[in-house]
Amino acid sequence: MAKVTKRGAAVAAASRGARYEELRKILEDRRRDIMSEVQGRIRGVRAEGSEKPHEVMDQGETSEVDIQEDIEFALIQMKAETLNKINEALSRLEEGTYGHCFECGEEIAEQRLRALPFAVRCKDCEEAREMAQKRERMAQRRGASSLFYEFQG
Repeated sequence: MAKVTKRGAAVAAASRGARYEELRKILEDRRRDIMSEVQGRIRGVRAEGSEKPHEVMDQGETSEVDIQEDIEFALIQMKAETLNKINEALSRLEEGTYGHCFECGEEIAEQRLRALPFAVRCKDCEEAREMAQKRERMAQRRGASSLFYEFQG
């Protein structure tokens, strides 16, 4: 009977190892894709910037270009934040803490990790966190509106 237990543990460990290798590949593929996209966007912004000194634009065109640049910068910034999350997830994978919820310590569902491989909370803890943030924002709005009424009075 002891051999079955050892064999079962070995099979479970091999299964976990295969799962983590697959998740590592997902993380690394996502990192490579995002890095490629960010580099392409940066090259695009630089290329557009080098064309600008030769163009004469009116105020409306300048404003539109500024908005487009702001959007591009925001997208690059969001992708960079995602890259940081992926790198942190890869570090947790190396440490052996990957796939466990920061809040409750339970294992994060494989489906969640496949959809969001850098997730740090299980579905239940993330939902609870989002609800708490929503309540906090609502309380802040109520507080701000009561200040407005006090100021008018």
